[in-house]
Amino acid sequence: MPGSNGKLREISRRTALGALGAGIVGATVASWPRLTGMDIPGRGDNSLSIAILGTAADAAARQRVIDAFAKVHPEIKVKVQAIQAADWKDFFTKILTMVAAGTPPDVVYVATEGAQLFAEKLAHPLDEYLRRDAADMKEYFADVHPSLVEAFMYKGSLFQLPIDWNAANMYYNTSALQQAGLERPADGWTQVDFRNTLAAMRKARPQDFTPYYWTNRLFGGVVPWLYANDTSFLKESKSTGGEWLWDSFYAQDPSRGLRSGGYQWLEPNADDPRVYESFDYLRGLVKDGLGVRPEEGGGNSLVGLFASNRIGMTPAGGYWVEGLHEAGMKEDGFDVQFFPRWRTQRHQFGTAGYAIMKTAKDKDAAWEWLKFASSLEAMRLVFPTPNTTPARRSMVNEQLYAGRGPTHWKVFYDTLDKFPTTGPIPAPPQQAAVETALMKNVSLAVSGDERQLKQALDSMQRDLEIALRRQA
Repeated sequence: MPGSNGKLREISRRTALGALGAGIVGATVASWPRLTGMDIPGRGDNSLSIAILGTAADAAARQRVIDAFAKVHPEIKVKVQAIQAADWKDFFTKILTMVAAGTPPDVVYVATEGAQLFAEKLAHPLDEYLRRDAADMKEYFADVHPSLVEAFMYKGSLFQLPIDWNAANMYYNTSALQQAGLERPADGWTQVDFRNTLAAMRKARPQDFTPYYWTNRLFGGVVPWLYANDTSFLKESKSTGGEWLWDSFYAQDPSRGLRSGGYQWLEPNADDPRVYESFDYLRGLVKDGLGVRPEEGGGNSLVGLFASNRIGMTPAGGYWVEGLHEAGMKEDGFDVQFFPRWRTQRHQFGTAGYAIMKTAKDKDAAWEWLKFASSLEAMRLVFPTPNTTPARRSMVNEQLYAGRGPTHWKVFYDTLDKFPTTGPIPAPPQQAAVETALMKNVSLAVSGDERQLKQALDSMQRDLEIALRRQA
């Protein structure tokens, strides 16, 4: 990767959101020794133990927030435990191991991938606290888009308060666009415009250049294309309920009628003709040399390749801004646009926030931490740089992106405001098995002929049926 800074590395959404529980980016993959009760900070005393994905350095970086919390609640002692993991799935597995060992933390920072797993089995609903402290919480909800909140609703109850989030927007290299003789894509550009843009980039840069780079994972892989084409690999429905929250905090919101008791993904949908159509579109990009096969890289070198002008476009969220800045990319060297329109321009996002465990020693103290963590004071301490998109609309401002870019940073929050049906990563309680079923079939689907594509989707449908029958 170019540049002399040894810290430079690819920042996946997962490691970014995990580390953001500690306020910095860069969760390190490492083995984790067998856990015992003595390993848990706060065990054996009355401290509130908070688990985040990250390293000891990440936990130390949280200290400013802990100190600020102590001024408001000196009676509540807090200790942060950083758990090293390869990704969110690995992190959740380690939390489950701690639960089984009888040494669970009191509070866990959880991303969308695990939200329903925790809501179903591990987390305590926030409903009673939100009803009690509604007056205190109105300011928070007024500053946070309801789409983010709905992602943490499950069967009519709210289990987390969104702290940060990222949508799959489309980043583009401004010099690659200029070399192709093109201007910034229009807000309402289509999948046809997108392919034409890639073709122009390829013509201008026939060698040592990838017009479109994408990865094989739940976020930023095939799913944003499925959403744009008004489908998904799982059938999406919504639970009833939730009126207590929406009527209390979002009664005047123009999208109030869209809100529900939470998302449900109960059946596979890989046999939908629109799923085939979406995969066939990506297969065409790969076949014609306009996009990589997703198995060619999970993104480890993506920031460096993009910063060195070897990639034209790639889907990513606001978390990418700081990584590109660290990689030496000038603020006018890249920009961001909405994901292309197909049948819809619905986007995909992931979000994260703290969950109170059912086993928490003092749930009232844990709630006070959640309240403070969602405050403007705490979030300003956690997000001094654009290594994610803050859940609070007021924080996504010119000051945050000054000197870093992108020029059109408003795209990040406008994704929710302009496309209010934009939805979360499809992550039922069986998310780990579901993601495996998706990923094992994607590369095969886009790297052969139409017959191979059909076979891959048939395989995916069967694998998803099995995955969804599993107990989370």
